[in-house]
Amino acid sequence: MSDLDRQIEQLKKCEPLKESEVKALCLKAMEILVEESNVQRVDAPVTICGDIHGQFYDMKELFKVGGDCPKTNYLFLGDFVDRGFYSVETFLLLLALKVRYPDRITLIRGNHESRQITQVYGFYDECLRKYGSVNVWRYCTDIFDYLSLSALIENKIFSVHGGLSPAISTLDQIRTIDRKQEVPHDGAMCDLLWSDPEDIMDGWGVSPRGAGYLFGGSVVTSFNHSNNIDYICRAHQLVMEGYKWMFNSQIVTVWSAPNYCYRCGNVAAILELDENLNKQFRVFDAAPQESRGTPAKKPAPDYFL
Repeated sequence: MSDLDRQIEQLKKCEPLKESEVKALCLKAMEILVEESNVQRVDAPVTICGDIHGQFYDMKELFKVGGDCPKTNYLFLGDFVDRGFYSVETFLLLLALKVRYPDRITLIRGNHESRQITQVYGFYDECLRKYGSVNVWRYCTDIFDYLSLSALIENKIFSVHGGLSPAISTLDQIRTIDRKQEVPHDGAMCDLLWSDPEDIMDGWGVSPRGAGYLFGGSVVTSFNHSNNIDYICRAHQLVMEGYKWMFNSQIVTVWSAPNYCYRCGNVAAILELDENLNKQFRVFDAAPQESRGTPAKKPAPDYFL
């Protein structure tokens, strides 16, 4: 068994790696991620997953429902860390799978894959608590800068963490962004990670999140038509039923953290696409209490972000 396979088995037991192993893993991941596009091409069949937020044992449920990587191809839409008890193990397992099976798993960036946000919502403190220094947090946040901003499945389904931007009308405009940086406070890159669709409006509006925009149905119709795509798949917003279609099935939100923050009572979902892009949502509940470890500290409160 290779070192990497051993590390994957260790992480699957929710046991963190040594600091030196994290550093080496991140360097390997960087070499792979730097080659990926801002709009990373993904082939079907593929299973799309929304926010995980450090809920490691619930991510194990996700893999039980969806199948193990590499038997199943996966696209994760960001927000791997913060809020939950196990951001370190969650992100490192996904990263190790990416290094081991680079063509079978795609990881794109969420608004929580940010130095600033992770210092407030738990990941920074978790790294400090588990390793006694912030080095692992630094290695991981450096990797965040290399994650793709979006994905395009079979040239037909645009996948992004948050949503659209008034600064972007074509996918080519996304391809020209310099993504290797901390998430800016405004502009196109920020909007892709922070924006939300909103039923009660048609154009653009101010987001209550303080970053990104709200956008209505006409914005989605125009974007999909201009880029010849069937629909947009995104995450970023808690959906009690696990997934939610909007604007005549032109955009869907997929949420993959069941019982979010261990108290919201929601189910989670993943979206399975076959080779012909036929859709099947799989809805699942949080992992049973007896299958969970004992966390050392409660996650940060307030789930609006």
